[in-house]
Amino acid sequence: MSEAAAAPRDTWRFDFSGTPARGATVVRAGMAYDSTRGFGFEPSPAPGSQPFFFSVDVPEGNHAVTVTFAAKRESASATVKAELRRLMLERVPVPARATVTRTFIVNTRTPRIASGGSVDLKAPRETVQEAWNWDGRLTLELHGPVRTIEIRPARVPTLYLLGDSTVCDQPQEPYASWGQMLPRFFQPSIAVANHGESGETYRDALARRRLDKIASLLRPGDTVLLQFGHNDQKQVKQGSGNPATYRAELRAHVEAIRARGGVAVVLSPMERRAFDATGKVLGSLAEYAAAAAQAARELGAPFIDLNAASKPFYEALGPEGSKAAFAQPAPGKVDNTHHNNYGAYQLAKAVVAGMRAAGVPAAAHVIDGFAFDPARPDPVDTFAVPASPNFTNERPLGDEAPP
Repeated sequence: MSEAAAAPRDTWRFDFSGTPARGATVVRAGMAYDSTRGFGFEPSPAPGSQPFFFSVDVPEGNHAVTVTFAAKRESASATVKAELRRLMLERVPVPARATVTRTFIVNTRTPRIASGGSVDLKAPRETVQEAWNWDGRLTLELHGPVRTIEIRPARVPTLYLLGDSTVCDQPQEPYASWGQMLPRFFQPSIAVANHGESGETYRDALARRRLDKIASLLRPGDTVLLQFGHNDQKQVKQGSGNPATYRAELRAHVEAIRARGGVAVVLSPMERRAFDATGKVLGSLAEYAAAAAQAARELGAPFIDLNAASKPFYEALGPEGSKAAFAQPAPGKVDNTHHNNYGAYQLAKAVVAGMRAAGVPAAAHVIDGFAFDPARPDPVDTFAVPASPNFTNERPLGDEAPP
């Protein structure tokens, strides 16, 4: 069997310093990713620029990634994103002439389902723009002075996410979703695995076998957060669904997760950006929020009312100020459904707070000192998570407005 066809290693130690320690794999400038070698740099907007992308072949699963940053004569700040812009480390201070080491957990996956078959990926969206979420590599987006990277298997519980474009890993700026911000708020004792996808519903997650994929990986005690609703309204427009079918499809998800020993958590969909004359949010998804709450009660499942939490968040910013929480793909154009990095970050905080309030066991892994009040979000002007270099004017799949 050739080296390229051999199973990927699960443990790596890379050194970018030029003076590597014993046993480390040396990484030199210009070493593009090569499948035979099993690692290397991915194309960046400008060679040698910040940030840079680095990929490593690994088996499907959870991986503990330890990065050491080393500043030279001036202090620096380090941010790391993984796969498709999942926020792992945020603005870690690196003092001048010092090193700082941090560890985080990255989940990787492939479309293959252990019981047979595979996830029905959307082409070209998932096979091209979002391919990094499904390949056999762990890809890091690194902002900061990296010295070493170590990767090893992580035997930790997994927090799975399943939802639509407001949940999934959006591949390019200015779009972002709360699911790709969520890892930032957890300790390196749990993995976040985001299986959401743009334009989808509970029905699509069944038909495309996304739920089957998660069920094939679930271990007893793992958690699955479920949030759909925006696109389920399209089923009503098409005459093929309503809140009753939404509840039935939601129930099928909860039962499948419980059958594998998992904890299913139901979330209501956050509101779109629309205000009445008094500055209150107009509810375009109230029917689906109520259906989610009803299904959770009937099933005895933990419930996070993200619909309710999103309203005071938007209202705190106001009709005009709330534009700063939503994607603006072109001058003067605001996408009133999909969020940007700031909006996604605040909604991720709302989800974490909701997990705590609902008594979800996985909330035990939340970072120390976490607190959030949606009526008092972080000031927009202090938000400084560095943007990723790739930008698109293409809107995520899904309706802009309710039917």
